[in-house]
Amino acid sequence: MQKLHLSQILSQKLSPQQIQFIKLLQVPTAELEARVEEELEINPALEEGREEESKSEEEDFSDDYDDSYEGQQDKDINLDDYLGDDYGGYKMQGDGNYSPDEEDRDIPLSSGVSLQEQLVTQLGFLKLNEREKLIGLQLIGSIENDGYIRRDLEAIINDLAFGQNIESDIDEVEEILRKIQSFDPAGIAARNLQECLLIQLERKEHPEDIVVQTAIKIVADNFEEFTKKHYDKIQKRLDLDDELLKDAVGMITRLNPKPGGVSDGLVKTQYIIPDFILTNIDGKLEISLNSRNAPELRVSRSYSEMFDAYEKSDKKDKKLKETVSFVKQKLDSAKWFIDAIKQRQQTLLRTMQAILDYQAEFFLEGDETKLKPMILKDIAEKIEMDISTVSRVANSKSIQTEFGIYPLKYFFSEGIATDSGEDVSNKEVKSVLQEMVDQEDKRKPLSDDKLVKLLNDKGYNIARRTVAKYREQLQIPVARLRKEL
Repeated sequence: MQKLHLSQILSQKLSPQQIQFIKLLQVPTAELEARVEEELEINPALEEGREEESKSEEEDFSDDYDDSYEGQQDKDINLDDYLGDDYGGYKMQGDGNYSPDEEDRDIPLSSGVSLQEQLVTQLGFLKLNEREKLIGLQLIGSIENDGYIRRDLEAIINDLAFGQNIESDIDEVEEILRKIQSFDPAGIAARNLQECLLIQLERKEHPEDIVVQTAIKIVADNFEEFTKKHYDKIQKRLDLDDELLKDAVGMITRLNPKPGGVSDGLVKTQYIIPDFILTNIDGKLEISLNSRNAPELRVSRSYSEMFDAYEKSDKKDKKLKETVSFVKQKLDSAKWFIDAIKQRQQTLLRTMQAILDYQAEFFLEGDETKLKPMILKDIAEKIEMDISTVSRVANSKSIQTEFGIYPLKYFFSEGIATDSGEDVSNKEVKSVLQEMVDQEDKRKPLSDDKLVKLLNDKGYNIARRTVAKYREQLQIPVARLRKEL
Protein backbone atom coordinates (compact mmCIF):
# COMPACT_ATOMS: atom_id res chain seq x y z
CA MET A 1 0.00 0.00 0.00
CA GLN A 2 1.46 3.35 -1.03
CA LYS A 3 1.42 6.28 1.36
CA LEU A 4 2.07 9.93 0.69
CA HIS A 5 4.16 11.83 3.24
CA LEU A 6 4.70 15.57 3.31
CA SER A 7 7.92 16.77 4.91
CA GLN A 8 9.70 20.10 5.07
CA ILE A 9 13.46 20.13 4.57
CA LEU A 10 15.75 23.16 4.80
CA SER A 11 18.78 22.73 2.56
CA GLN A 12 21.25 24.97 0.82
CA LYS A 13 22.99 24.38 -2.48
CA LEU A 14 26.17 26.05 -3.64
CA SER A 15 25.96 28.11 -6.80
CA PRO A 16 28.38 27.38 -9.67
CA GLN A 17 30.18 30.63 -8.78
CA GLN A 18 30.68 29.53 -5.17
CA ILE A 19 32.02 26.17 -6.31
CA GLN A 20 34.39 27.95 -8.70
CA PHE A 21 35.70 30.12 -5.86
CA ILE A 22 36.23 27.12 -3.56
CA LYS A 23 38.09 25.22 -6.27
CA LEU A 24 40.32 28.22 -6.92
CA LEU A 25 40.91 28.64 -3.20
CA GLN A 26 42.42 25.19 -2.79
CA VAL A 27 44.68 25.48 -5.85
CA PRO A 28 48.32 26.16 -4.84
CA THR A 29 50.30 28.92 -6.54
CA ALA A 30 52.21 26.47 -8.74
CA GLU A 31 48.95 25.32 -10.35
CA LEU A 32 47.11 28.66 -10.51
CA GLU A 33 48.79 29.77 -13.74
CA ALA A 34 47.65 26.58 -15.50
CA ARG A 35 44.11 27.13 -14.21
CA VAL A 36 44.10 30.73 -15.50
CA GLU A 37 45.49 29.64 -18.89
CA GLU A 38 42.73 27.05 -19.11
CA GLU A 39 40.06 29.68 -18.44
CA LEU A 40 41.60 32.05 -21.00
CA GLU A 41 41.43 29.31 -23.63
CA ILE A 42 37.78 28.38 -23.07
CA ASN A 43 36.41 31.91 -22.56
CA PRO A 44 37.09 34.48 -25.33
CA ALA A 45 35.51 37.20 -23.16
CA LEU A 46 38.41 36.91 -20.69
CA GLU A 47 41.73 38.58 -21.52
CA GLU A 48 45.10 39.17 -19.89
CA GLY A 49 45.81 42.73 -18.79
CA ARG A 50 44.53 45.30 -16.32
CA GLU A 51 40.80 45.84 -16.04
CA GLU A 52 39.44 48.74 -18.09
CA GLU A 53 35.89 48.93 -16.74
CA SER A 54 34.82 52.02 -14.89
CA LYS A 55 34.54 51.90 -11.13
CA SER A 56 30.77 52.05 -11.21
CA GLU A 57 30.54 49.01 -13.48
CA GLU A 58 32.80 47.06 -11.16
CA GLU A 59 30.75 48.05 -8.14
CA ASP A 60 27.52 47.02 -9.88
CA PHE A 61 28.86 43.57 -10.58
CA SER A 62 30.45 43.28 -7.16
CA ASP A 63 27.11 44.04 -5.53
CA ASP A 64 25.40 41.33 -7.60
CA TYR A 65 28.13 38.85 -6.75
CA ASP A 66 28.06 39.71 -3.06
CA ASP A 67 24.33 39.04 -2.93
CA SER A 68 24.78 35.56 -4.38
CA TYR A 69 27.99 34.64 -2.61
CA GLU A 70 29.01 36.67 0.43
CA GLY A 71 25.73 36.18 2.19
CA GLN A 72 26.13 32.42 2.02
CA GLN A 73 29.83 31.69 2.22
CA ASP A 74 30.18 31.47 5.98
CA LYS A 75 27.12 29.36 6.76
CA ASP A 76 27.45 25.69 7.62
CA ILE A 77 27.46 24.08 4.20
CA ASN A 78 28.64 20.55 3.61
CA LEU A 79 31.06 21.20 0.78
CA ASP A 80 32.01 17.54 0.53
CA ASP A 81 28.78 17.01 -1.44
CA TYR A 82 30.26 19.15 -4.19
CA LEU A 83 34.04 18.81 -3.98
CA GLY A 84 36.61 16.24 -2.96
CA ASP A 85 39.26 16.87 -0.32
CA ASP A 86 42.17 15.31 -2.11
CA TYR A 87 44.93 17.66 -1.02
CA GLY A 88 48.56 17.14 -1.88
CA GLY A 89 50.98 17.51 0.96
CA TYR A 90 54.21 19.44 0.77
CA LYS A 91 57.73 18.19 1.32
CA MET A 92 60.21 20.69 2.69
CA GLN A 93 63.00 21.39 0.25
CA GLY A 94 65.57 24.12 -0.32
CA ASP A 95 67.67 26.17 2.06
CA GLY A 96 65.08 28.87 2.68
CA ASN A 97 66.78 31.58 0.59
CA TYR A 98 64.40 33.68 -1.49
CA SER A 99 64.86 36.11 -4.32
CA PRO A 100 62.05 38.21 -5.82
CA ASP A 101 63.40 37.30 -9.25
CA GLU A 102 62.35 33.71 -8.66
CA GLU A 103 58.65 34.60 -8.68
CA ASP A 104 58.49 34.75 -12.47
CA ARG A 105 60.33 31.52 -13.11
CA ASP A 106 58.80 28.18 -14.01
CA ILE A 107 59.03 25.33 -11.54
CA PRO A 108 62.60 24.04 -11.97
CA LEU A 109 62.95 20.34 -12.72
CA SER A 110 66.22 18.49 -12.57
CA SER A 111 67.38 17.24 -15.94
CA GLY A 112 67.52 13.55 -16.77
CA VAL A 113 65.39 10.69 -17.97
CA SER A 114 62.89 8.65 -16.03
CA LEU A 115 63.64 5.37 -14.29
CA GLN A 116 61.65 3.37 -16.84
CA GLU A 117 63.39 5.08 -19.76
CA GLN A 118 66.79 4.12 -18.32
CA LEU A 119 65.68 0.53 -17.84
CA VAL A 120 64.25 0.27 -21.37
CA THR A 121 67.57 1.57 -22.73
CA GLN A 122 69.45 -1.12 -20.79
CA LEU A 123 66.96 -3.72 -22.03
CA GLY A 124 67.93 -2.76 -25.57
CA PHE A 125 71.56 -3.77 -24.89
CA LEU A 126 70.51 -7.39 -24.25
CA LYS A 127 70.37 -9.81 -27.16
CA LEU A 128 66.68 -10.63 -26.89
CA ASN A 129 64.24 -11.77 -29.53
CA GLU A 130 61.00 -9.85 -30.05
CA ARG A 131 59.03 -12.11 -27.70
CA GLU A 132 61.56 -11.79 -24.86
CA LYS A 133 61.74 -8.05 -25.38
CA LEU A 134 57.95 -7.71 -24.98
CA ILE A 135 58.09 -9.74 -21.76
CA GLY A 136 60.91 -7.50 -20.53
CA LEU A 137 58.91 -4.36 -21.32
CA GLN A 138 55.92 -5.81 -19.45
CA LEU A 139 58.11 -6.42 -16.39
CA ILE A 140 59.66 -2.94 -16.54
CA GLY A 141 56.17 -1.46 -16.80
CA SER A 142 55.28 -3.25 -13.56
CA ILE A 143 58.12 -1.63 -11.58
CA GLU A 144 56.82 0.87 -9.03
CA ASN A 145 58.37 4.25 -8.18
CA ASP A 146 60.53 2.82 -5.38
CA GLY A 147 61.99 0.21 -7.74
CA TYR A 148 60.05 -2.89 -6.68
CA ILE A 149 57.81 -5.29 -8.63
CA ARG A 150 54.98 -6.11 -6.26
CA ARG A 151 52.61 -7.47 -8.87
CA ASP A 152 52.46 -11.27 -8.76
CA LEU A 153 54.26 -12.91 -11.68
CA GLU A 154 51.18 -15.02 -12.44
CA ALA A 155 49.22 -11.77 -12.90
CA ILE A 156 51.95 -10.46 -15.24
CA ILE A 157 51.74 -13.70 -17.24
CA ASN A 158 47.98 -13.13 -17.57
CA ASP A 159 48.62 -9.54 -18.69
CA LEU A 160 50.95 -10.85 -21.39
CA ALA A 161 48.35 -13.35 -22.58
CA PHE A 162 45.47 -10.86 -22.77
CA GLY A 163 47.37 -7.72 -23.73
CA GLN A 164 50.21 -9.00 -25.93
CA ASN A 165 48.82 -12.40 -26.97
CA ILE A 166 51.96 -14.03 -25.56
CA GLU A 167 51.65 -17.39 -23.79
CA SER A 168 54.42 -17.65 -21.20
CA ASP A 169 55.22 -19.40 -17.92
CA ILE A 170 56.92 -18.67 -14.59
CA ASP A 171 60.32 -20.06 -15.64
CA GLU A 172 60.55 -17.87 -18.76
CA VAL A 173 59.36 -14.70 -16.99
CA GLU A 174 61.70 -15.29 -14.04
CA GLU A 175 64.66 -15.79 -16.40
CA ILE A 176 64.04 -12.38 -18.03
CA LEU A 177 63.35 -10.85 -14.61
CA ARG A 178 66.81 -11.96 -13.42
CA LYS A 179 68.35 -10.18 -16.42
CA ILE A 180 66.50 -6.97 -15.54
CA GLN A 181 67.65 -7.35 -11.92
CA SER A 182 71.22 -7.07 -13.24
CA PHE A 183 70.48 -3.52 -14.47
CA ASP A 184 71.43 -0.32 -12.71
CA PRO A 185 70.57 0.84 -10.12
CA ALA A 186 71.49 -2.24 -8.12
CA GLY A 187 68.48 -3.85 -6.47
CA ILE A 188 66.01 -2.78 -9.15
CA ALA A 189 63.02 -5.04 -9.97
CA ALA A 190 63.22 -6.93 -6.67
CA ARG A 191 59.97 -8.42 -5.41
CA ASN A 192 60.64 -7.68 -1.73
CA LEU A 193 63.24 -6.08 0.52
CA GLN A 194 65.11 -9.34 1.15
CA GLU A 195 65.59 -9.95 -2.57
CA CYS A 196 66.56 -6.30 -3.10
CA LEU A 197 69.35 -6.51 -0.49
CA LEU A 198 70.59 -9.87 -1.81
CA ILE A 199 70.84 -8.52 -5.36
CA GLN A 200 72.98 -5.64 -4.12
CA LEU A 201 75.21 -7.90 -2.00
CA GLU A 202 75.75 -10.37 -4.84
CA ARG A 203 76.89 -7.49 -7.07
CA LYS A 204 79.59 -6.34 -4.63
CA GLU A 205 83.04 -5.81 -6.16
CA HIS A 206 84.60 -8.66 -4.12
CA PRO A 207 81.82 -11.24 -3.61
CA GLU A 208 84.32 -13.73 -2.14
CA ASP A 209 85.13 -11.36 0.75
CA ILE A 210 84.27 -12.86 4.15
CA VAL A 211 82.23 -9.82 5.17
CA VAL A 212 80.17 -9.97 1.95
CA GLN A 213 79.65 -13.71 2.34
CA THR A 214 78.53 -13.25 5.96
CA ALA A 215 76.15 -10.43 4.98
CA ILE A 216 74.61 -12.69 2.30
CA LYS A 217 74.12 -15.50 4.85
CA ILE A 218 72.43 -13.09 7.26
CA VAL A 219 70.01 -11.73 4.64
CA ALA A 220 69.36 -15.08 2.93
CA ASP A 221 68.97 -17.34 5.96
CA ASN A 222 68.43 -15.06 8.96
CA PHE A 223 66.43 -12.18 7.56
CA GLU A 224 63.64 -12.27 10.14
CA GLU A 225 66.15 -12.16 13.00
CA PHE A 226 67.98 -9.32 11.24
CA THR A 227 64.83 -7.19 10.88
CA LYS A 228 64.07 -7.70 14.58
CA LYS A 229 67.71 -6.95 15.50
CA HIS A 230 68.15 -10.27 17.27
CA TYR A 231 71.90 -10.09 16.66
CA ASP A 232 72.75 -12.48 19.48
CA LYS A 233 70.77 -15.27 17.75
CA ILE A 234 72.48 -14.55 14.41
CA GLN A 235 75.91 -14.50 16.04
CA LYS A 236 75.32 -17.84 17.76
CA ARG A 237 73.78 -19.52 14.70
CA LEU A 238 76.57 -18.45 12.31
CA ASP A 239 79.35 -18.65 14.92
CA LEU A 240 80.57 -15.10 14.32
CA ASP A 241 82.90 -12.96 16.38
CA ASP A 242 81.80 -9.45 17.40
CA GLU A 243 83.87 -7.63 14.76
CA LEU A 244 82.69 -9.73 11.81
CA LEU A 245 79.06 -9.44 12.91
CA LYS A 246 79.40 -5.67 13.23
CA ASP A 247 81.05 -5.34 9.78
CA ALA A 248 78.42 -7.53 8.07
CA VAL A 249 75.47 -5.74 9.69
CA GLY A 250 77.06 -2.39 8.82
CA MET A 251 77.38 -3.45 5.17
CA ILE A 252 73.70 -4.47 5.03
CA THR A 253 72.44 -1.27 6.64
CA ARG A 254 74.37 0.80 4.07
CA LEU A 255 72.50 -0.84 1.16
CA ASN A 256 69.73 1.06 -0.62
CA PRO A 257 66.23 -0.17 0.36
CA LYS A 258 64.57 1.94 -2.38
CA PRO A 259 66.62 1.63 -5.57
CA GLY A 260 63.99 3.47 -7.62
CA GLY A 261 65.14 6.78 -6.17
CA VAL A 262 68.87 6.24 -6.13
CA SER A 263 70.19 8.48 -8.91
CA ASP A 264 69.85 12.18 -9.66
CA GLY A 265 69.08 11.37 -13.26
CA LEU A 266 66.27 9.00 -12.41
CA VAL A 267 63.91 11.08 -10.34
CA LYS A 268 62.63 14.53 -11.19
CA THR A 269 62.65 16.96 -8.31
CA GLN A 270 59.99 19.64 -8.08
CA TYR A 271 60.62 22.68 -5.94
CA ILE A 272 57.93 24.41 -3.94
CA ILE A 273 56.76 27.85 -4.98
CA PRO A 274 55.53 29.45 -1.74
CA ASP A 275 52.09 31.06 -1.74
CA PHE A 276 53.08 33.65 0.89
CA ILE A 277 56.26 35.59 1.54
CA LEU A 278 57.01 36.66 5.14
CA THR A 279 59.48 39.47 5.78
CA ASN A 280 60.80 40.61 9.14
CA ILE A 281 61.57 44.33 9.12
CA ASP A 282 63.14 45.25 12.46
CA GLY A 283 60.83 42.91 14.34
CA LYS A 284 57.73 43.88 12.36
CA LEU A 285 56.31 40.94 10.42
CA GLU A 286 54.80 41.67 7.02
CA ILE A 287 52.97 39.13 4.91
CA SER A 288 52.50 39.33 1.14
CA LEU A 289 51.15 37.05 -1.57
CA ASN A 290 53.46 35.61 -4.16
CA SER A 291 52.88 37.78 -7.24
CA ARG A 292 51.77 34.68 -9.18
CA ASN A 293 48.59 34.79 -7.09
CA ALA A 294 47.59 38.09 -8.68
CA PRO A 295 47.22 37.56 -12.43
CA GLU A 296 46.14 40.64 -14.39
CA LEU A 297 42.81 39.76 -16.02
CA ARG A 298 40.07 41.84 -17.63
CA VAL A 299 36.79 41.45 -19.47
CA SER A 300 37.21 41.81 -23.24
CA ARG A 301 36.16 45.30 -24.38
CA SER A 302 35.20 43.96 -27.83
CA TYR A 303 32.85 41.40 -26.24
CA SER A 304 31.29 44.09 -24.03
CA GLU A 305 30.75 46.34 -27.04
CA MET A 306 29.34 43.39 -29.00
CA PHE A 307 26.84 42.72 -26.20
CA ASP A 308 25.81 46.40 -26.04
CA ALA A 309 25.21 46.40 -29.81
CA TYR A 310 23.12 43.22 -29.67
CA GLU A 311 21.10 44.56 -26.75
CA LYS A 312 20.05 47.59 -28.81
CA SER A 313 19.09 45.55 -31.86
CA ASP A 314 15.90 43.72 -32.78
CA LYS A 315 15.16 41.04 -30.15
CA LYS A 316 12.70 39.07 -32.29
CA ASP A 317 15.33 37.20 -34.31
CA LYS A 318 15.80 33.73 -32.74
CA LYS A 319 19.45 33.38 -33.82
CA LEU A 320 20.22 36.85 -32.51
CA LYS A 321 18.64 35.93 -29.18
CA GLU A 322 20.89 32.85 -28.98
CA THR A 323 23.93 34.96 -29.81
CA VAL A 324 23.02 37.53 -27.13
CA SER A 325 22.56 34.72 -24.61
CA PHE A 326 25.94 33.20 -25.51
CA VAL A 327 27.80 36.51 -25.30
CA LYS A 328 26.14 37.36 -21.97
CA GLN A 329 27.05 33.97 -20.56
CA LYS A 330 30.70 34.42 -21.54
CA LEU A 331 30.80 37.97 -20.11
CA ASP A 332 29.26 36.82 -16.82
CA SER A 333 31.65 33.89 -16.64
CA ALA A 334 34.64 36.20 -17.18
CA LYS A 335 33.44 38.61 -14.48
CA TRP A 336 32.79 35.77 -12.06
CA PHE A 337 36.26 34.30 -12.67
CA ILE A 338 38.00 37.65 -12.13
CA ASP A 339 36.01 38.24 -8.97
CA ALA A 340 36.73 34.70 -7.73
CA ILE A 341 40.47 35.35 -8.17
CA LYS A 342 40.11 38.53 -6.09
CA GLN A 343 38.09 36.68 -3.45
CA ARG A 344 40.83 34.05 -3.38
CA GLN A 345 43.52 36.65 -2.76
CA GLN A 346 41.54 38.30 0.05
CA THR A 347 40.71 34.98 1.73
CA LEU A 348 44.32 33.79 1.55
CA LEU A 349 45.61 37.00 3.12
CA ARG A 350 42.96 37.04 5.86
CA THR A 351 43.70 33.42 6.78
CA MET A 352 47.48 33.82 6.72
CA GLN A 353 47.35 37.05 8.72
CA ALA A 354 45.29 35.29 11.41
CA ILE A 355 47.83 32.42 11.56
CA LEU A 356 50.65 34.96 11.70
CA ASP A 357 49.04 36.81 14.62
CA TYR A 358 48.35 33.56 16.47
CA GLN A 359 51.88 32.15 16.02
CA ALA A 360 53.83 35.43 16.09
CA GLU A 361 56.47 34.10 18.52
CA PHE A 362 57.40 31.27 16.19
CA PHE A 363 57.60 33.51 13.11
CA LEU A 364 59.89 35.89 14.98
CA GLU A 365 62.30 33.25 16.29
CA GLY A 366 61.74 30.08 14.26
CA ASP A 367 61.73 28.03 17.47
CA GLU A 368 59.35 25.05 17.20
CA THR A 369 58.76 25.11 20.96
CA LYS A 370 57.18 28.55 20.57
CA LEU A 371 54.28 27.14 18.53
CA LYS A 372 50.97 27.43 20.36
CA PRO A 373 48.23 24.81 20.20
CA MET A 374 46.03 25.90 17.29
CA ILE A 375 43.17 24.16 15.51
CA LEU A 376 41.17 25.10 12.40
CA LYS A 377 38.31 26.38 14.53
CA ASP A 378 40.58 28.98 16.18
CA ILE A 379 41.39 30.61 12.84
CA ALA A 380 37.87 30.17 11.45
CA GLU A 381 36.42 32.07 14.42
CA LYS A 382 39.05 34.79 14.14
CA ILE A 383 38.34 35.53 10.46
CA GLU A 384 34.63 34.70 10.78
CA MET A 385 34.64 32.11 8.02
CA ASP A 386 33.69 28.44 7.79
CA ILE A 387 36.13 25.81 9.05
CA SER A 388 36.06 24.10 5.64
CA THR A 389 37.38 27.31 4.04
CA VAL A 390 40.31 27.47 6.46
CA SER A 391 40.95 23.78 5.90
CA ARG A 392 41.25 24.27 2.12
CA VAL A 393 43.77 27.07 2.62
CA ALA A 394 45.77 25.24 5.29
CA ASN A 395 45.98 21.96 3.41
CA SER A 396 47.27 23.29 0.11
CA LYS A 397 49.42 26.37 0.75
CA SER A 398 52.93 27.15 2.01
CA ILE A 399 54.83 30.17 3.33
CA GLN A 400 58.41 31.34 2.76
CA THR A 401 60.04 32.53 6.00
CA GLU A 402 63.61 33.39 6.90
CA PHE A 403 63.78 29.93 8.51
CA GLY A 404 62.63 28.02 5.42
CA ILE A 405 59.42 27.04 3.62
CA TYR A 406 56.58 25.60 5.72
CA PRO A 407 53.20 24.15 4.70
CA LEU A 408 50.44 26.02 6.58
CA LYS A 409 49.15 22.81 8.13
CA TYR A 410 52.48 22.65 10.00
CA PHE A 411 51.24 25.41 12.32
CA PHE A 412 48.11 23.53 13.42
CA SER A 413 48.34 21.19 16.39
CA GLU A 414 46.45 19.96 19.44
CA GLY A 415 47.38 21.03 22.95
CA ILE A 416 49.03 18.99 25.73
CA ALA A 417 48.49 19.93 29.38
CA THR A 418 51.52 20.65 31.61
CA ASP A 419 51.99 20.58 35.38
CA SER A 420 51.73 24.36 35.42
CA GLY A 421 48.20 24.14 34.00
CA GLU A 422 49.15 25.55 30.59
CA ASP A 423 48.57 23.96 27.21
CA VAL A 424 51.57 23.50 24.92
CA SER A 425 51.61 22.45 21.28
CA ASN A 426 52.10 18.75 20.62
CA LYS A 427 54.89 19.85 18.26
CA GLU A 428 56.84 21.00 21.31
CA VAL A 429 56.33 17.57 22.91
CA LYS A 430 57.40 15.84 19.68
CA SER A 431 60.51 18.01 19.55
CA VAL A 432 61.45 17.02 23.11
CA LEU A 433 60.70 13.36 22.33
CA GLN A 434 62.92 13.44 19.25
CA GLU A 435 65.73 15.02 21.28
CA MET A 436 65.46 12.28 23.92
CA VAL A 437 65.74 9.54 21.30
CA ASP A 438 68.65 11.28 19.56
CA GLN A 439 70.58 11.47 22.85
CA GLU A 440 69.78 7.98 24.17
CA ASP A 441 72.36 5.23 24.56
CA LYS A 442 71.76 3.18 21.40
CA ARG A 443 73.02 0.05 23.15
CA LYS A 444 70.12 0.45 25.61
CA PRO A 445 67.40 2.47 23.81
CA LEU A 446 64.57 4.03 25.83
CA SER A 447 61.31 2.10 25.92
CA ASP A 448 57.98 3.92 25.54
CA ASP A 449 57.43 3.54 29.31
CA LYS A 450 60.77 5.22 30.04
CA LEU A 451 60.00 7.98 27.55
CA VAL A 452 56.66 8.60 29.30
CA LYS A 453 58.40 8.88 32.67
CA LEU A 454 61.03 11.30 31.31
CA LEU A 455 58.35 13.46 29.68
CA ASN A 456 56.28 13.46 32.87
CA ASP A 457 59.40 14.50 34.80
CA LYS A 458 59.69 17.47 32.44
CA GLY A 459 56.10 18.47 33.27
CA TYR A 460 54.29 17.07 30.21
CA ASN A 461 51.18 15.12 31.23
CA ILE A 462 51.15 12.51 28.51
CA ALA A 463 49.95 8.90 28.30
CA ARG A 464 51.95 5.96 26.95
CA ARG A 465 49.64 5.47 23.96
CA THR A 466 50.16 9.14 23.01
CA VAL A 467 53.94 8.72 23.19
CA ALA A 468 53.64 5.64 20.94
CA LYS A 469 51.50 7.65 18.49
CA TYR A 470 53.95 10.59 18.40
CA ARG A 471 56.89 8.19 18.02
CA GLU A 472 55.23 6.58 15.00
CA GLN A 473 54.42 9.99 13.49
CA LEU A 474 58.11 10.92 13.86
CA GLN A 475 58.97 7.58 12.19
CA ILE A 476 60.98 6.48 15.23
CA PRO A 477 61.09 2.66 15.53
CA VAL A 478 60.35 0.86 18.80
CA ALA A 479 63.26 0.60 21.27
CA ARG A 480 64.22 -2.94 20.17
CA LEU A 481 64.72 -1.81 16.56
CA ARG A 482 66.78 1.22 17.61
CA LYS A 483 69.36 -0.99 19.30
CA GLU A 484 72.86 -0.83 17.87
CA LEU A 485 75.97 -2.92 18.49
